[in-house]
Amino acid sequence: MTGHRSPRRVVSLVPSLTEAVASSAPELLVGVTDWCSHPAGLDVPRIGGTKNPDVGRISALAPELVIANEEENRPQDLDALRAAGLTVLVTEVRTLDQAWRELARVLVTGCGLPRPEWLDAAEAAWRELPVPVERTAVVPVWRRPWMVLGRDTFAGDVLARLGVRNRYADHAERYPRIPLDEIDAGAADLVVLPDEPYRFSAEDGPEAFPGLPAALVSGRSLTWYGPSLVAAPAVLAQALAGAR
Repeated sequence: MTGHRSPRRVVSLVPSLTEAVASSAPELLVGVTDWCSHPAGLDVPRIGGTKNPDVGRISALAPELVIANEEENRPQDLDALRAAGLTVLVTEVRTLDQAWRELARVLVTGCGLPRPEWLDAAEAAWRELPVPVERTAVVPVWRRPWMVLGRDTFAGDVLARLGVRNRYADHAERYPRIPLDEIDAGAADLVVLPDEPYRFSAEDGPEAFPGLPAALVSGRSLTWYGPSLVAAPAVLAQALAGAR
């Protein structure tokens, strides 16, 4: 957006990006999704979900920039926003390295903000990891039907940095549906169960993988790209170490 006035009215269609903008310039946000839960107490008009945003309501808010993500938001919704005359910045985040670049593109290039200190702190936290113990995991992200992490995902890259190889990293699909009795748990050392998008818990998930240690992890630490990345290495490492 070089050469253009920095936007003063921003709508975010991605919880991670909402938190990233709010951490630096909350006054820019004029609309966020129903799923934007961080930072706590965020008092901004809600415009629907990530998959079903209210295009009319967004247009009425007159944003100068809408920030989105190619995985979390549907192309048809983004096309409708462009057709309404709105500027849409679409991110792609499938690795940590992409996350650093895209966060800078949104915050610095897109919103005209100074590079935030937390972004430098997050990069440093992930550079300074100890040498991990290598393990292989099955990583369900949904049940009824069962879905697992497949190839080319941000969460898969995050786990790999912590020494956890995704059993289905070479699958043709990014989030394959695999019946429970076909999940190859025998080739894994543990099962990683995040609390979002499906809210796995000690009572809902581990029982499906008897004999396999289960790590209950923060979905925000595993899948969000924003200020949570500063603490994510320590949070996830502790959860993985406590697998039982």
